[in-house]
Amino acid sequence: MKILAFTDVHENLTAFKQIEKKAYKSDLLVCAGDLTIFETHIGPMMKKLSQIKKPILMIPGNHETPEVLKKYCSFYKNIIYIHKKLYDYKDNYFLGWGGGGFSQVEKEFEKLIKRTNISGKKVILITHAPPYNTKLDMIGKQHYGNKSITKYIRGNKNIILHICGHFHEQWGKQDKINNVRIINPGPKGEIITI
Repeated sequence: MKILAFTDVHENLTAFKQIEKKAYKSDLLVCAGDLTIFETHIGPMMKKLSQIKKPILMIPGNHETPEVLKKYCSFYKNIIYIHKKLYDYKDNYFLGWGGGGFSQVEKEFEKLIKRTNISGKKVILITHAPPYNTKLDMIGKQHYGNKSITKYIRGNKNIILHICGHFHEQWGKQDKINNVRIINPGPKGEIITI
């Protein structure tokens, strides 16, 4: 499976053209938030995205509210809102959490995973915020990522990949927690093979 992951487009049409060019090489797309600048032009951006005609998984960043993004996702059959949800794509499970914070949903995710009975299945975690203490959350000489995400990745053996964004300084960077690949694909997107 090939995933075209991208984040923090912020209405940049040059970056969006790169996503369109790379999309034909992928099975599905994943947006880790911040498609817009505080939801300005969200309608036209979502319409452009929908024209790619591939499944597109979306979570909100800190520039979209969950309610508004969910509403716009509902207008298109190929754009799937996965904030606080588990989505099955060919026996790969995508677990989404957008915006800020994470600790309050750890237990919700555990219940969701148990109810869905995905023991032994591959899980791809998608968050807007990066995990703490990695190359992806370093600004200057300090780490500013989310400690709960790091803890969640360390405690879940099903997770094989983590896609995140938020820190523009870390676009294109990768790291690992245990054997889990962590990537901030940036606005022009990166194809990830599973």
